[in-house]
This record gives sequence, C-alpha cells and structure tokens, in this order.
Amino acid sequence: MSEAALAEEAAALDAADGLAAKRAEFDLDDGCVYLDGNSLGALPRGVADRIADVVGREWGRLRIRSWEESGWWTAPERVGDRIGRLVGAAPGQVVAGDSTSVNVFKAVVAAIRLTDTASRDEVLVDAATFPTDGYIAQSAARMTGCRVRAVDAADLAREAGPRTAVVLVNHVDYRTGRLHDLPGITAAVRAAGARTVWDLCHSAGALPVHLDADGADFAIGCTYKYLNGGPGAPAFLYVRRALQDRFDSPLPGWNSHADPFAMAPAYTPADGAVRGRVGTPEILALLALDAALDVWDGVDLAAVRAKSLALTDFFLRCVEAYVPQGRVESVTPEAHGERGSQVSLRCAAGPPGGDVMTELIRRGVVGDFRRPDILRFGFTPLYTRFADAERAARVLADVLEGVRG
Repeated sequence: MSEAALAEEAAALDAADGLAAKRAEFDLDDGCVYLDGNSLGALPRGVADRIADVVGREWGRLRIRSWEESGWWTAPERVGDRIGRLVGAAPGQVVAGDSTSVNVFKAVVAAIRLTDTASRDEVLVDAATFPTDGYIAQSAARMTGCRVRAVDAADLAREAGPRTAVVLVNHVDYRTGRLHDLPGITAAVRAAGARTVWDLCHSAGALPVHLDADGADFAIGCTYKYLNGGPGAPAFLYVRRALQDRFDSPLPGWNSHADPFAMAPAYTPADGAVRGRVGTPEILALLALDAALDVWDGVDLAAVRAKSLALTDFFLRCVEAYVPQGRVESVTPEAHGERGSQVSLRCAAGPPGGDVMTELIRRGVVGDFRRPDILRFGFTPLYTRFADAERAARVLADVLEGVRG
C-alpha cells in the first residue's frame, strides 16, 4: 500500500475516532509523535492549575488545616477508588500510595501469610517478569522461608500446585507487549489453593481489567504510564474485599492503624483498604494524580481497547509497507487477545537498535529501547492519533535506510 494511501487512511480513521477530542486535554504538540506513554504518560492540562492551588492555597494558606478541610487525609482511598473504576474494582478495595515495588512487597508477603499450611513454600513468578518484581519476590521469599521458582507465564496455570503459596505475574510483558490470561491464570491458581498477585503496570488505563469479576486476590500497579499521573506518581494496591480482614501487611505503619492518632505502642490494623497504607501520604504527588485522573471521566474502557488494537494493527501495517523487509520483526503477538497496548520490534538487521531509537527521537518520534535489540512503541489511546502511527513507521523506515534528516 502506498504512503499516500496509508496517510489518507490515517486521516479518515482520526476523523472517525470517538476519543479524538481527548487529545486536547493533554499538553502535546504536533511536532512530536509521543509513543512512550508506556513509560511516562503525557501531562494532562488540568494538573498544573490543580497543583498550583494545592501549593499556593491548601499548603500555603490553609497549611495543616488541609488534612481535614481539603481532604488530604482521605486522598489515598479517594484516589484509589478512582483507579479502582479503571481496573474493575468496587469501592473500598484500592489504596493509592507508595511505589510499585513497595506494594509488590506488601502483596506478596501478605499472600504468603494467608496460606493455610506450612507446606506451601513456593512463590511462582513469570520468567520474563519485570526485574524489580523478581527482586522483591526473592526478598519476600527469604523473609518467609519460601523459595522462588520462575516459569514461563504460559505455564503458570499448570505449574501452580500444592506447594504454591502465591503466583506473581505481570498482566502485560514489558518487553514484548504480550497480554497474559488474567481470568484463566487466576482461576487455575485459586483451584490449586494459592493466591495471585497481578502487576498491572502496563495494563491499567490501556485496556479493561476486571479484578473483582475475575477473582484476583491482590493487584498492584503504577500510575505514571497509561494513567498519566506524572514521574514517580504514587502506585496502587488492590486487596480483594473477602481478604481484607486477614490482610497482614509486612509494613504496618501509623497511617494504617485503626486509631492513628492514639500513638499506641501496639499495632491494631484499620479495616478495609486503609490497611494498605504505611506512612504519611505523599500529598503533592497524590493530588497531581487525582487531577490527572480527570481525563478518564466518562471514558468507556471498551472504546479505549478498541482504539488501542486499531492503532497497533495500523502501525504494524505501516511498518510492513514502509520498512525494508528483514530489518525489523515484531515480537508483539498478532492475536488481539494476547496483545497489550504497545508494539515491540526487534532490530534484525541494519543499525544497532539503540542507535535507531536515538535517531528516531532526534527526528521527533519518541519511543524507547530495551537491550539488546528491542524498539518499544507505546500507544496511548486517549491521545495517540492514527496519523502519529503512520508518521512513526515512515520515519522508522527512513532511519533504517540510513537517511539523515
């Protein structure tokens, strides 16, 4: 298909896009094709004014009164419930705060502590897990007398057995964009008598997630990718309601105490999702995230998913049409049911992948590179256009052909 035909098709798809108006709610410019929202989402325009008000009025004038008058104290649960709507969790099961790594630790240790027999001494992780998840799992296992066993994600359902305490798995593989079977793995792990901890970092805000309906036990995720919460934005922790009265956090802080201002020497956990809190909430970051989540008001996640798949399909078609044969190969699954919201291309020939991405960024197409040879392109349906996908593929072809602009 010709360049002109694909450009015309992109224009028609953008004109028919029901989410197109959302792009105006982000601080973006037409000179850059931003395909790195799977690492850091773009800035929603409402965040700056909200933070200026938090700093100037709530902190600057109200000062400590803002813990009550401005709702600072309840921000972790309030923001958590807003995230919960996007991951299929009813209110009262998600708390926002701390980092993804800290929340992985809480969830894995708590899941191990929920086991009904000492013979369950195994933590299963998917072999391609994000490194930090593996590091945390190893530490949690050492602390609890367990061992970690890494297996392919496709084998997790089959490998869970009588010795398994918890299965930690990434919903979407960060390298390849492969989407794993949350409902199927969850059901199999539950049938084996074990617990699940799902890492939603690359799926929350990119596609529909149904934690309650699919029976997930715990889930964690970051908010600075598809949820656009900003660099270092607070992560979130989901604890299924049926487990909350037995959720024994390995980090019992004063903020999760049933009566935090009693300053009692003995710890008594609060009820509900509040147990997931630890120390004083990171208010500036939490309220920036709260403002960022406004862009999700009224958004249908089914429409987000449909556009994501259409964008990634179209990008792959453009790559096939423009890029010389044999230069790159997609490692992202073709099947829609196995694909997240990114496309990962392996550099099979030509310039080194790192050099390719450096040149792409210099030309205004921003993705990222994962060693040794993976070019990653994240498609954020709220603001990515089909014209962006077409332009990215065209520039990629020029770079691979050695053109210097």
